[in-house]
Amino acid sequence: MSNSPAGFPATSAHALPSYLNPEHLGPWGIYLQQVDRVTPYLGSLSRWVETLKRPKRALIVDVPIELDNGTMAHFEGYRVQHNTSRGPGKGGVRFHQDVTLSEVMALSAWMSVKNAAVNLPFGGAKGGIRVDPKTLSRGELERLTRRYTSEIGIIIGPTKDIPAPDVNTNEQIMAWMMDTYSMNEGATVSGVVTGKPIALGGSLGRREGTGRGVFTVGQEAAQHIGLDISKARIAVQGFGNVGGIAAKLFAQTGATVVAVQDHGGTVYQAAGLDVPALLRHVGEHGSVKGFASAEVLPDAQFWGVDCDILIPAALEQQITAANAHQIRARMVIEGANGPTTPEADDILHERGILVVPDVIANAGGVTVSYFEWVQDFSSFFWSEDEINARLVRIMQEAFAGIWQVAQEHKVSLRTATFIVACQRILHAREMRGLYP
Repeated sequence: MSNSPAGFPATSAHALPSYLNPEHLGPWGIYLQQVDRVTPYLGSLSRWVETLKRPKRALIVDVPIELDNGTMAHFEGYRVQHNTSRGPGKGGVRFHQDVTLSEVMALSAWMSVKNAAVNLPFGGAKGGIRVDPKTLSRGELERLTRRYTSEIGIIIGPTKDIPAPDVNTNEQIMAWMMDTYSMNEGATVSGVVTGKPIALGGSLGRREGTGRGVFTVGQEAAQHIGLDISKARIAVQGFGNVGGIAAKLFAQTGATVVAVQDHGGTVYQAAGLDVPALLRHVGEHGSVKGFASAEVLPDAQFWGVDCDILIPAALEQQITAANAHQIRARMVIEGANGPTTPEADDILHERGILVVPDVIANAGGVTVSYFEWVQDFSSFFWSEDEINARLVRIMQEAFAGIWQVAQEHKVSLRTATFIVACQRILHAREMRGLYP
C-alpha cells in the first residue's frame, strides 16, 4: 500500500509542518535539502523517510523570571526531540538572542544524524532560550536556567532526553539544570544532563572531547588525501572549546596555525601563531583581539588565507556561495554545526576540496557525553587516558566506515555520513514499527 496520497511522491507528501514559514525555513530548510540528497541511497527504507522530515516532539515554553531590578521578564524556551528510535534524545541547550524554532529543530535533527553516525545509542534532541546571556547577572542567569529546566522537565530525564552544554552554556548551567531536575524528582539524578562539573558526576575529557574529535577525524582524512599533518598550515574560525583545543592538538603534532578568527577579529602570522600564548590571551581577554605577536587581518580576508586545513568552529552558515570560491585549503573540517551552506558545499566539492562534515567531525563531544552518561548510571568512573583512547577508537572506526561508503557510492563525505546515519535511524524505525 502506498504511504502517500495518490499523485504525490512519498518524499514530499508532508514535507513541511504548518508551524514553519515556507518562505523563511532557516536552518531546517538546509537539513531538508540534506535529507533529499540522501533519499535515493536508502533503498527500501525510503518509505520511512518522512520520519526524518518532522520532529517527534517540539515543546515551546514561556520562561518568566524576576530581574534584579524587581521587574518581570519573559523569554522563549524550546526543547525539540527529533527522533528517539535508537534511544533517548541527546543534544545541547544554547542561550542566544537569535534562537528560533527552525534552528533548534535543525540542530536536533543533526544530533539524530550525528549520534547514529558514530553509532551511539541515542536519538537527537536540542534546546535553547532566546536570550543574550551577557545582559543578565549571574543570579538572573541561574533563575532563567532553573525555570527553563522546570518547564521542560516533563520531557527530559536520563532515559528520555539528556541535555548538554552548547553555545553560551557551560558546566555551571548544567549543574543548575541537574539540581533543579533532581529537586523536582526528589532524588539526585546525575545522568539527566552531561557536561557537568567533575564534582557532580561529570566526565574527565569532556571539555576537550569535541576538539579532540575534530583533530582525530582530521588526522584520518589527511591520510586518505596524502596530506602530512606535521607540515600542514591551518586556519581556525572560533577559538573556544572546539577550535582552540583542535588548534592546540594540531600544533602539538607540528602543524602551523597561521590564522585565527573569532568575534573579536582575525589574527594572522605566516610563520605560525603561538597557540598556547593565544589560548592564554583569549582566556584573559575573551577574544583574539589585541594579541600582540600577530598581524590583524580584515575579517573578510580570513577565508582566502593560504592554508591546507580550514576549521570553521564558530556558528552555522559561515561558508557560503559568496566566500566558498576564496577558500584555498585542501580540506575543511567542520567543528561547528552547519557552518557550510548546501550551495557552498557544492562549490567546494567541484573545486576538489574535501569537506569533513560536522555530523562526524564534531561528534567527539557527544561521544564523551555518552561516556559520562554511562559512568553516571554505573557510578564508576574511568581515567582520562581511558576516555581519550575510547574516543579516538570510536571516531576512527566511524570515519573509516563513512569513507568506505563515500568511495562506494562516489558521494561527498556529508552524503556518506547521512547514508550511514539515516539507514541506522530508519532501520530502527522499521524494526519498531508504528504504535499502536
